[in-house]
Amino acid sequence: MKLVLVVEDEYGNAEIVKLLLEAEGYRVASASNGDAALALLAGEMPALILSDFMMPIMNGGELGAAVRRNPGLSHIPFVIMSGTSESVVRETFRDYDAFLPKPFEMESMLTLIARFISSGRPSLPDSREVGESMRQLLKGIEMPPKDRG
Repeated sequence: MKLVLVVEDEYGNAEIVKLLLEAEGYRVASASNGDAALALLAGEMPALILSDFMMPIMNGGELGAAVRRNPGLSHIPFVIMSGTSESVVRETFRDYDAFLPKPFEMESMLTLIARFISSGRPSLPDSREVGESMRQLLKGIEMPPKDRG
């Protein structure tokens, strides 16, 4: 069973996501902020990290940057979810694999997670570009634009 690390400071949101993921057959670990997530990562290797952006102590951008700096963790797909705009997230952290705007459709979240669990983190920047058919499949989920310089 694949492990998904859910990092979310709002307990109700974290529990809903956890229940949905468990119903899909994933094991779920959860943390209420980036600092707590890093402590969990010292003991277990998730197949994917699903992190809120705006959290106390260490936000999702800071967590993502710490994950990407660590060679033992940098291969893990990192999905940012937030009620704020993606442009605000990108001011702090750009090396995420997908942006999930809140509120989101649960089915879209599950589709996105299944995609990353089965294929892993894209190894080449060009592989982040998603065709129109995939955009329709993942309706409402925004992929970050490829860095151009």
